[in-house]
Amino acid sequence: MAGHSKWHNIQKRKGAQDAKRGKIFMRHAKAIYMAAKEGGGDTTTNASLRLVIDKAKADNMPNDNIERAIKKATGTLDGANFEELTYEGYGPGGVAVIVNVLTDNKNRTAAEVRHAFKKNDGNLGENGSVSFMFDRKGYIVITNEDGLIDEDEITLAALEAGADDITAEDGVYEIYTTPDSFKEAVEQLEGNGYTIEESEVTLIPQNYNSVSKEEEEKMQQLIDILEDNEDVQDIHHNLESTM
Repeated sequence: MAGHSKWHNIQKRKGAQDAKRGKIFMRHAKAIYMAAKEGGGDTTTNASLRLVIDKAKADNMPNDNIERAIKKATGTLDGANFEELTYEGYGPGGVAVIVNVLTDNKNRTAAEVRHAFKKNDGNLGENGSVSFMFDRKGYIVITNEDGLIDEDEITLAALEAGADDITAEDGVYEIYTTPDSFKEAVEQLEGNGYTIEESEVTLIPQNYNSVSKEEEEKMQQLIDILEDNEDVQDIHHNLESTM
């Protein structure tokens, strides 16, 4: 996976996302709502809820917003019923794209996602049309900007914590686990004194797709439009970015 740092892609887009703070809070609220509705509002027994709340707090989402989303899901407050959906398709140059949404109006969302693809030389496919190109993995980031973390030591710690793979690039360690061993790996690494910058169970491309500069610009436009959609929770793709 060297040369295809997911963390660097996250950081590169973080400035643009900071300008969309309200929409980010909306997405977190939907994710919290869904997790609480499925597993209850107690974070001590609902690991999924605990994880999405941690991500919301990392983006400085107010506690009142978090509590309101939980109360909606558990019936304390009236609220819309959200549905979790996944769209698969191809972007410009055949880039594989998976879009996860949480919506209270699937007809509206489907039309908006389809329009975003069509406008940027892409097309939606059937379920399963591109998901086979991705692996579901636990993903953990530990930064080493001060250079104090020994690579051999963290590699051994990661493997002992259940990691499948670890890469080091530009002061960043990216650790990959199976979904089942993810939670234990996070807890063990934190217990060993490592500060985790990012952690999630996500989709990792098996291979990356290089496209022309024009196609990459179109792909970035597609991502921007999808990120502006408040129903979109996550976007996964196998673009090998050069921008």
